[in-house]
Amino acid sequence: MPDVGDLVTARLAIEPADETTTAVLLVTRPDGTTDTPVVTATEGGAVWTAPVVYTLAGIWLLRWTVVGTGASVETETVAVAPAPATMADVRSYATTTELAVFLHAAPPLDSVKLLERATELLDSDFLKAALYDTDTDGMPTDPVVQAAFAEAVCAQVEFWGEVGEETDIAGPLQGVTIGSVNLQFGAGDNRSSPDYYAPKLVRAIQNVPADKLRWLASSGGS
Repeated sequence: MPDVGDLVTARLAIEPADETTTAVLLVTRPDGTTDTPVVTATEGGAVWTAPVVYTLAGIWLLRWTVVGTGASVETETVAVAPAPATMADVRSYATTTELAVFLHAAPPLDSVKLLERATELLDSDFLKAALYDTDTDGMPTDPVVQAAFAEAVCAQVEFWGEVGEETDIAGPLQGVTIGSVNLQFGAGDNRSSPDYYAPKLVRAIQNVPADKLRWLASSGGS
């Protein structure tokens, strides 16, 4: 799978082909714009190539139109991945270095994405009911809270490594108690249980002193 920025040579083999064979390539980008790159014939018109620069992430459509001998229309869809994200590109409570230290091992190659998603999970499923000191970007400023949040998201990434990130579709938090506060986001038999979350994540949040991580009086719903 190509990444954004890759230059790839599109190739079409035609059988049969002769001197009357010609081909044109129409490239449709994910945003709907099009391009007709210069094509080159080799092997007596049996093979045609064209340079394609993938400038956008998404699905690209390559449509070859052949006239003359071997006349046909050939299409190909190409999935283009975005450029890999760096820690500077995402909101995360932990870095890949902190994750490596937590795991006592090299972190997975998609650690940036996983840490971002674990941070989103912590924000949406736990911290809606929490009060703590933050900077202008909403990141915790107290070192104890920073360390706890980092441990929590690293624990969730470790948990996903064991059970699979696909468990993230299970549903919102239901039935976790932190101090005197019962977090109950969601209801119904089809909701997830607390086991959906890494046990170490819950413990990391539970262990933050009450004067540093405060909870609203009402923190749940049915």
